[in-house]
Amino acid sequence: MSAAPGLAGAQQVTSLANPKVKSARALHLRKEREETGLFLAEGLKIVLEALDQGRTPQTLFYSRDAADHPLLQRAARETLKGRGQVLEVTRDILEKVSRRDNPQTVVAIFEQRFTPLDAIDPTTATCFVALEQVRDPGNLGTIVRTADAAGCGGVILIGDTVDPFSVEAVRATMGSIFALPIARATREQFLAWRKAWPGSVVGTLLTAETDHLSAPYRRPTLLLMGTEQSGLTPELAAACDVNVKIPMRGRADSLNLSVATGIMIYAITG
Repeated sequence: MSAAPGLAGAQQVTSLANPKVKSARALHLRKEREETGLFLAEGLKIVLEALDQGRTPQTLFYSRDAADHPLLQRAARETLKGRGQVLEVTRDILEKVSRRDNPQTVVAIFEQRFTPLDAIDPTTATCFVALEQVRDPGNLGTIVRTADAAGCGGVILIGDTVDPFSVEAVRATMGSIFALPIARATREQFLAWRKAWPGSVVGTLLTAETDHLSAPYRRPTLLLMGTEQSGLTPELAAACDVNVKIPMRGRADSLNLSVATGIMIYAITG
């Protein structure tokens, strides 16, 4: 590793065997993310979203052909100021780190942050989202992004869910992973915490009789969504003040989880 001619304070890395490169590539594995508490974020836009939220990368990888970009220069300065490393790398390294043939010119490593369930403050927003055993990282990331866009106060993950800090989930959030509190809970922890919720707890069920547009939503509203395959478990459906349905008017008998959650969020907040 040597000083890079591109950005002040950057180091140049050209070998795939470099320990920093190997560590970054390993973060595609959930086990490695859990052991290190780190995760990968791709793209200058996502890095800038993190910086705007006061989060600086532990390591910032960039391609030399992006060195003249003023926003990359800002990201590099703030990374160094936060005691992180800035590494100029080859396109081959970026491809291997991101596992993409057409990689972003910037990839960064950040520390994970979960919000304790008891730190979720119902007074900070009109809508919060809880997801039971969500399995698809793209769905989870899109829901986090939608919840952020709609001004929701946080996302709670219940039970055995996909990792919100997987590369695929982070990519789908488009930077909202840094803007929205993310909490985790077992089903038992969630049910105990839910008892003190001051507003409505609303679930979606195919067998529900109440239309999602006519339900009484008492704010703050906690929206509870189930798995992609089978929806809410009976235990969590029973914990809702009201269960609603989104009507299917065509031949399709169900919606993608992230689409359904987005419809519900805007029905609640609109």
